[in-house]
Amino acid sequence: MNQIKSPLLSRDEAASYLGLSSATLAVWASTKRYDLAYIKVGRKVYYTQQDLDEFIERSKVVPNECRIQ
Repeated sequence: MNQIKSPLLSRDEAASYLGLSSATLAVWASTKRYDLAYIKVGRKVYYTQQDLDEFIERSKVVPNECRIQ
């Protein structure tokens, strides 16, 4: 039987994608510390790769150009 690849990532998969622990994502979700969208179905939590990519883009810090005078 073929398994259908879900467009949704589990909390563990999302954590791995971001280089974090799943516990960190759980804390972020419960405290609303970061604006990272997730989908909750019963007790399960899912993320989309698009939401993760958008979160990464919003979190990007671009340093100012160094000014030499």
